[in-house]
Amino acid sequence: MPETQQPNVEQLAEAIKSLSDDQLKDQIKNIGIDTTLQQIFDGMQEAFNPAKAQGVSAVIQYDIDTDEGTKNWTVEVADGKCTTSEGAAPDPRITLQLPMVEFVRLIFGQADGTQLFMTGKLKLKGDMMFAMQMQGFFDRPGT
Repeated sequence: MPETQQPNVEQLAEAIKSLSDDQLKDQIKNIGIDTTLQQIFDGMQEAFNPAKAQGVSAVIQYDIDTDEGTKNWTVEVADGKCTTSEGAAPDPRITLQLPMVEFVRLIFGQADGTQLFMTGKLKLKGDMMFAMQMQGFFDRPGT
């Protein structure tokens, strides 16, 4: 059976850009929420730019609101590396809570974190200044 080729990140970002929020939500549901999140967080490890996070050691928690409830993911930045894992962190430096569609758009550079925060779609708990700093740690597709 031939293996289907996954679209590259740039192709995916372009495809997402053309979808309405409802269409994006349907696509995520078709792929599977957990599969989508796994692929995004794997991609974050690849998109991590250690030069932009020199000397930083931090644990970041994402609480992503989905139709299946809140999904927790942890991103750890330390020693020039980024690792991600499913589940909540015991003591994150910052926690970001937002709906799934907004999370996908934020990751793919199609939503602005400050705008999401100002409109109440993104809630932050912890080191707010670090939230601004950490945006630069990742090369975002579609930007």
